[in-house]
Amino acid sequence: MTEQRITLPVQGMTCASCVAHVQKALSKVEGVTEANVNLATEKASLSFHTLAPTSALVTAVRDAGYDVPTATVSVAVAGMTCAACVAHVEKALNKVPGVIAANVNLATEKAQITFIPGVAGPEAFRVAVSDAGYQIMTGEEIAASAQPAVEPVDEAKRKTREARFRMRLAWIFTAVIMIWMLPEMVFGITWPNATLFNLGMMLLALPVLFWAGRTTYTSGIRAALHGYANMDTLITLGTGASLLTGPASFFLPVANYAGVSAMIMAFHLTGRAIEESAKGRASQAIRRLLELGAKSAHVLQEGREVEVPIEEVRVGDVMLIRPGEKVPTDGVITRGETAIDESMATGESMPVNKTVGDEVIGATVNQEGLIHVRATRIGKDTFLAQVVKLVEEAQGTKVPIQAFADKVTAVFVPIVIAIALLTLLSRLIFPQATQSLTAVGTFLPWVNAGLGNITLALVAMISVLVIACPCALGLATPTALMVGSGMGAEHGILIRTGEAIQTLRDIRMVVFDKTGTITKGQPAVTDLWALESLPPAPTVMNREAQLLFWAASAEQGSEHPLGRAIVQQAARAGLSLETPGAFKAVRGQGILATIAGRAVRVGSRRLMEEADIDIAVGLTLLQDLEAEGKTAMLVAVDNALTGVIAVADTLKDDSNLAIAALHDMGIQTAILTGDNRTTAEAIARNVGIDHVVAEVLPEGKVDEVRRLQDRFGMVAFVGDGINDAPALTQANVGIAIGTGADIAIEASDVTLVRGELTGVVEAIALSRATFRKIRQNLFWAFFYNVIMIPLAVLGWMHPVLAEVAMATSSITVVSNANLLRRIDIRPDYALDSNAA
Repeated sequence: MTEQRITLPVQGMTCASCVAHVQKALSKVEGVTEANVNLATEKASLSFHTLAPTSALVTAVRDAGYDVPTATVSVAVAGMTCAACVAHVEKALNKVPGVIAANVNLATEKAQITFIPGVAGPEAFRVAVSDAGYQIMTGEEIAASAQPAVEPVDEAKRKTREARFRMRLAWIFTAVIMIWMLPEMVFGITWPNATLFNLGMMLLALPVLFWAGRTTYTSGIRAALHGYANMDTLITLGTGASLLTGPASFFLPVANYAGVSAMIMAFHLTGRAIEESAKGRASQAIRRLLELGAKSAHVLQEGREVEVPIEEVRVGDVMLIRPGEKVPTDGVITRGETAIDESMATGESMPVNKTVGDEVIGATVNQEGLIHVRATRIGKDTFLAQVVKLVEEAQGTKVPIQAFADKVTAVFVPIVIAIALLTLLSRLIFPQATQSLTAVGTFLPWVNAGLGNITLALVAMISVLVIACPCALGLATPTALMVGSGMGAEHGILIRTGEAIQTLRDIRMVVFDKTGTITKGQPAVTDLWALESLPPAPTVMNREAQLLFWAASAEQGSEHPLGRAIVQQAARAGLSLETPGAFKAVRGQGILATIAGRAVRVGSRRLMEEADIDIAVGLTLLQDLEAEGKTAMLVAVDNALTGVIAVADTLKDDSNLAIAALHDMGIQTAILTGDNRTTAEAIARNVGIDHVVAEVLPEGKVDEVRRLQDRFGMVAFVGDGINDAPALTQANVGIAIGTGADIAIEASDVTLVRGELTGVVEAIALSRATFRKIRQNLFWAFFYNVIMIPLAVLGWMHPVLAEVAMATSSITVVSNANLLRRIDIRPDYALDSNAA
């Protein structure tokens, strides 16, 4: 047996022990015959007799505590028509060495491929998809598609236009057939005679099947040639069998169903046209995002204003933006002030005031003043491009509930063909018994038990072929996911995966970080209490100002919001501060620094106790301030307590309302903070939060989230997306909350662009509404096939009606997904406040 080899890049190795650990982990993967890991090149060379799945190799490395770099690309796949096609393309891509996972979406006609760069690449994807019988972009286009486009596309419109053309073309001939059939159906007269009538039916059916229906036949035959079957294969077999009854009617006792074949195709193409239109509506959210970007920018070049295409704007360029114009790309205001309509990013209709130093988002609209903006992000790095990429990624993922449907669709079409053949054979072998079953259905006006046995057998077989609908199964989840993720983007809710939608609906507790989440994250000094032990500060007379001098000088080295608040207070007081020396930040406790030769500590009780500083004299004051919901920090100079500084962070305006709405949804709430318990409990009381977990160091948040999961079940964690990354990962759903372009989109399962807690309520409401549509769609898709296929087997379905029913099932699923748009995910109180 030929030995196969693959080389994986491995990250995180630092020594020979790491090499041995990785090598041991990879050697245990089934199929691996030899594993050689090189520390210098940071690569693992693997040998196989039977190539192991790439995902198993990556999992082994990651389980060992290391990592394999991966990339994800989204590519367009042409030629797919049903769920069977999706399964076939996925299977082909997943077989490519280096591909970790391939998810194909029938609704968007895209394949999202996660792979190891350098192991797999564009050419391998193209070959795999081509060998499966479909078409993919060229290698260059695949590479480009990794960078999200920011220009409008009309692909959906083009497909809808072509589908409508094929539908109209089919009906031009089919309408003649139906009119010609009327005399026979109503009066039993074949005009002008049986021979010309039968020839006419066949001739008129040919352009419908092989011109208007050419793409259906091409797809169905291509699938068969590659050893599998899809929806178009069923239609090809059904209409082909119907057409063949035409010439057969001249030689055998069988009715001519050639005209019916045209009617089947016409209804099939009608269903496809309506389906394409509905799919276009389902994807319009992302299309609207793509169309939002500005086409050009007014750039200042050597003092002159020059209009350039948006593609020519570079980082650092200064753009001039007048009232009513779009902001061309992300940037910072360098001159002027205005109000910006950021509704495209946040879903918030009220303009946001902006001045010098404020960030602006590309594609938002300048409402009032003339501003100069320095470009900071362009092209694929812009906020809009990231949003588009995230929405496309979400639409390329799958919801766990879809797993069963995927298993069914993988074998659905072959089973239907087998049922159709068994139906034909059983009717030919047992004519009397099967004809009796048909006779039972004569209460239906289209059932005619008096037809010949061969005709009844063909009618039943054709009906089974055309009534089965894997399309509905394939579209049930993707379309709802497409609409839901698009709606989310319009409301400033960015959902990364379909799994997050399913998990979010089952959340039993929402855990909030405090600073910047429940509060505005803009703390200010509220109290300064100086003790007798406070040493004098240079050129400062007032006791409170002296305390502020020591604390603010030390905090100049801090990036913590509380430290910055103290420094800002000193600046407002006009104090001249000393540069800190030997600065050290102690996570979750405070800071240490040397100021003017003195050792200064600013922070929590724990920070003081570790240095054996007596805090008894300030303890009562500390507790009183904390009881008011303020964060009180102790200040010590030369190991003596010298004062207490209180800082308060105001609650967000919608905190109380959001917590109340979560309670109305049956969800419990908790606050998880490194702040002291008294302060945390005061804030919890103010907003109505159920549980308080306080005085938790950053590294302890993961354990606390895990404990809450053990106690309450599914937990969502809401944080800033940067400092809370471990807790966001540990939670069943991590929700990052921020403001505009500042937010870390990559940090979580769900990202809320607006810095409002009501976004959490809307995200949960959206997930519940979306998942409800997914369940409805899956139910109707299964219910339809379970009911209709047996009716066709019994001979109770006319082939034309069978095709109408099949087309209707797909249309129903897509249309039901589009009904999601009518659901208002905003809670009632938000509507009331907006009205006010």
